[in-house]
Amino acid sequence: MFERVRKTRRGSIDVSKNLRGKYYHSVDGKGRLIIPSKLRDGLGTNFIMTLGVEKCINLYSEEEWDKFTEKLSLLGNSKSQNRTLKRYFQSNAVDCNMDSQGRTVIPAELRKICGIEKDIVIAGVGEKAEIWSQDAWEETKIEETATREEIFAMLEESDIDF
Repeated sequence: MFERVRKTRRGSIDVSKNLRGKYYHSVDGKGRLIIPSKLRDGLGTNFIMTLGVEKCINLYSEEEWDKFTEKLSLLGNSKSQNRTLKRYFQSNAVDCNMDSQGRTVIPAELRKICGIEKDIVIAGVGEKAEIWSQDAWEETKIEETATREEIFAMLEESDIDF
């Protein structure tokens, strides 16, 4: 299989698994949603779902989840905030898989915490995807929270070439 890899100052990035795009979908009465076909390859058949830091649910491929949890484990356990971070992400994590139609179930507890009832937005944000209730997504639209000039300033401050 051909994999697209891009070289960066910090190493190589497998851009073939870069999750991107914005998709409007709905959750059915059983809590199932269809993962957009353009995100399925990047997530894989088995993936991990957990709470995000905002009012959303994060989806990680198994590979990206392993990278993320490795960073969490490096924090150690001596500080209370480190233990809290680990509990937040790990205790809310769910192993997921897709059926033959690309559907997966969002656990009721995660739907309740994030206010997900029916209409949702799935946003690919690089190494992970996010599931938002459509209302929460509309409240946090990038265009309304940061101007284009502020976005460019953030890129410059981060020293990211664009």
